Amino acid sequence: MFVIGTAGHVDHGKSALIHALTGTNPDRLREEQERGMTIELGFAWMTLPSGREVSIVDVPGHVRFMRHMLAGISAVDLALLVIAADEGVMPQTREHLEILDLLEVRNAIVVLTKCDLVDDDWAALVEEEVRTVLADTRLADAPFVRVSSVTGAGLDDLRTAIDVALDATTEPRDIGRPRLGIDRVFTMAGFGTVVTGTLLDGRLRVGDTVEVAPNGPSARIRGLQTHRHEVQEALPGTRVAVNLAGVAVEDVARGQVLAPVGRVTAVKAFDALLHVLPDRPIRQNLRVSVHVGSAEVQGRVRVLGSRVVSIDGKDADEVPGGTDGWAQVILAAPIAAVPGDLFVLRLSDETVGGGRIVEVNPPRHRRHSAATVERLEARAAGTPESRLLAALERSEPATASTLRAAVEVSAEQFDAAIEALTTEGTVHVLPAPTGEPVLLTQGGRARIFDDAMRTLVAFHTARPLRWAMPREELRGALRLPSREFAAILGGLAPDIEARGDGFAEATWTPTLTAEQQVEVDRIESALREGGTQPPRQNIDIETMAYLEGAGRVIDCGDGTVLSREAYASIRERVVTLLRDGRELTLAEARDALDTNRRAAQAILEQLDRDGVTRRHGDARVLHESLRG
Repeated sequence: MFVIGTAGHVDHGKSALIHALTGTNPDRLREEQERGMTIELGFAWMTLPSGREVSIVDVPGHVRFMRHMLAGISAVDLALLVIAADEGVMPQTREHLEILDLLEVRNAIVVLTKCDLVDDDWAALVEEEVRTVLADTRLADAPFVRVSSVTGAGLDDLRTAIDVALDATTEPRDIGRPRLGIDRVFTMAGFGTVVTGTLLDGRLRVGDTVEVAPNGPSARIRGLQTHRHEVQEALPGTRVAVNLAGVAVEDVARGQVLAPVGRVTAVKAFDALLHVLPDRPIRQNLRVSVHVGSAEVQGRVRVLGSRVVSIDGKDADEVPGGTDGWAQVILAAPIAAVPGDLFVLRLSDETVGGGRIVEVNPPRHRRHSAATVERLEARAAGTPESRLLAALERSEPATASTLRAAVEVSAEQFDAAIEALTTEGTVHVLPAPTGEPVLLTQGGRARIFDDAMRTLVAFHTARPLRWAMPREELRGALRLPSREFAAILGGLAPDIEARGDGFAEATWTPTLTAEQQVEVDRIESALREGGTQPPRQNIDIETMAYLEGAGRVIDCGDGTVLSREAYASIRERVVTLLRDGRELTLAEARDALDTNRRAAQAILEQLDRDGVTRRHGDARVLHESLRG
């Protein structure tokens, strides 16, 4: 299924055209209908003469609502550039055309509306003017169709022209990485939160678990609708309404992305090949509005290098108007994006440039570095390195075997690309406890590190007496398989360190209150005096966790808690008793340790867990690792 988007100046008849074509008024807000002006995005659909069903996104034409236009036009397969025949090319006609060019829209139809208000000679003059404006753009060869939304003249010709244009359009791709840029959020009685957008790169199914990225909640897809028909599966390239279970409407916003859990990176900066519009140079540290998909965020441009040489032979601190250059865009707030996404930059009420994202969450580069520009040029050219990196970003963490199967390059090219990417620090190769090493991009590592630190800080705040967050609890929070989790967390030292069977922020140390210190001292004193027969202690869970994490006590289970010194003495005694291949029964252990049967049983089980002894029938023998 394809998505069609409108573009054009305010009051040139975009919404009236959609209404005439589909029977649906895309202006759904009362204010829009009263003022006769589109403010928000409007949506409709229709069936073409070929039987093909298409979605339509109607965008505002007024300059004040340009951000809404950008949110709607970012993912269309065909644009309808709407120009009123009685007015011709106007300011927003030109700006919308610039945006279509920056977003690399190559498939468009120029629709001359309101042709009932002019004669054929006047319409021909307007067409000539439009062709002149289009001459230096990607839409220079776009067909023209004259229509009247009032009389219906030309509407059938337009439907046929749309069919012909879509015949030559590539079907939306399915690369198994579904993501839906959210452009509308609302609630429906009896259903809850609903989000809408255009689905890209993969499929969504009812029952899937997804997350709202970045920094949004996870949810289950309760229902899917396309053109008000319920479906079990939504295909890439379709307008979709997604009913989310367990998510409040205030927790979701336009500009976020709906995707499978952990598959979309929170992007704080990106490297890009930037195209600057004529007479609008982009200088170093220029603050702009950054539009990616349906997201809008403030950002700052670091000029890395222009593709033109300055007059004095030095690298200028700007990318001149009408030229291309390399830039790193630093975002004020994270967005969800992937390499290859297109973006637009605006300054105040003016579009100044845009381009294509080459790398997300890159390291800070030296400006005007020939090596940096050379590497970015290679990425943009679709080298084996860039293709491998893009494949890894879609599926990380991954192994070399799984990545090799996803990228069509020779074995030699693959090995060389991995070596180049690891040498420059873009890809990390992390040893795993079993099997192949785990591959992770720099951006993926940064995302997991941020998630892990945020999770650990929250845990330390909630559990101030715990020395470490349990391993499985942290793994579950990060949604990583066990093998990959072990490899990745091992690679996050020294900021995150392993402590026993858990992990902690390296600088974290529990701090006791004065009252807690008194209680800990009392417990330790009682356990030391009790030796192998300590009295039962009423120790709360958090205090016990503190004492165990500090290595001061050993909790053997069944109420048997020993001081560290007492347990070390017991361990040494048992090892001595079993050194010559002897066996030790429960009764013998009770007598040898001068304790009761319950405590002896708990102590032997703790020695089993620590690899000191192992069961042999009804007795214990010394573990193989300790036999001399």
